[in-house]
Amino acid sequence: MMNISRREALAGALAIASTQGSPARAAAPQSGKQAPGYYRYRVGDTEMTVVNDGVSRMPIGDDFVRNVPKAQVNAMLESLFMEKDIYAGPYNPVVVNTGKNLVLMDTGTGEAGFKSSEGINGRLMLNLAAAGVDPAAIDAVILSHYHGDHINGLIGAGNSLAFPNAEILVPEAEHRFWMDDGEMSRASTPRIDATFKNARRVMTPEVLKRVRPYQSGKEVIPGVTAVATPGHTPGHCSHIVSSGAKSVYVQADVTHAPFLFARNPGWHFMLDVDPVAAEATRREVYDMLCAERMLVQGFHYPFPAVGHVEKSGGGYREILVQWSPTP
Repeated sequence: MMNISRREALAGALAIASTQGSPARAAAPQSGKQAPGYYRYRVGDTEMTVVNDGVSRMPIGDDFVRNVPKAQVNAMLESLFMEKDIYAGPYNPVVVNTGKNLVLMDTGTGEAGFKSSEGINGRLMLNLAAAGVDPAAIDAVILSHYHGDHINGLIGAGNSLAFPNAEILVPEAEHRFWMDDGEMSRASTPRIDATFKNARRVMTPEVLKRVRPYQSGKEVIPGVTAVATPGHTPGHCSHIVSSGAKSVYVQADVTHAPFLFARNPGWHFMLDVDPVAAEATRREVYDMLCAERMLVQGFHYPFPAVGHVEKSGGGYREILVQWSPTP
């Protein structure tokens, strides 16, 4: 009779178990969520926080680019491995912390946008909270122009103030144009007429109490200078944020998606009120950005929406910053 020691029996049991595979484990549940959309970087002593408001998915119609056939736009999208017939446009407001001022630049689509898009956009408040920014701590909101994706976030439910302690700094020419009843009566397209009506909806009496117009070519707050960049809208402004020897050009809507409108600066986007002036502004600004190698922040650039541009063929090519784990 064969004698098997306890040690030999245990070794045999382990060998058998190893041939039968590991016990089955349940699959991990899928999250279905992205990480919060914010990104920080520094311009000298100023901290910039890009706070994503989500994205729009806009069908591309025949007039999406007024002077280019839809087929050519789709060919460009497909060459970039993007879905044709759809413009996926991100929204990227920016919080500027100078150490003395906490400023939000543009506001995204707001609570109404969150509801109507089922959370695809209107995410500014969620991402501000994730970034540790209290809306009540913001002491100024700087607007670039009066399109809804830049101003609608001024108000929340029941027309409450989204930023209750903030002064609202607006381009003087922009405010004058969109709040003028005579200009509204002369609206040349339904889209422009809708912008007039939306501006009046957002500019409630409580908002208007806090409005202070600013002029281009001057500091809006210390370290932030307004630059007139008309065409997209009559009073559209961009801003240069500076600290020490460092600067970033916050271009708002000088271009929308850079892979379409920086690479093709002669394309006339359907939302440009004066497309000829918008093209002239775009070329002037982008020639300057190339010549000065200045950092640029684009509201509709792919998140985190900051980078440089260089000349490429008859247009410009965007080079987005590499992700950094620290500001």
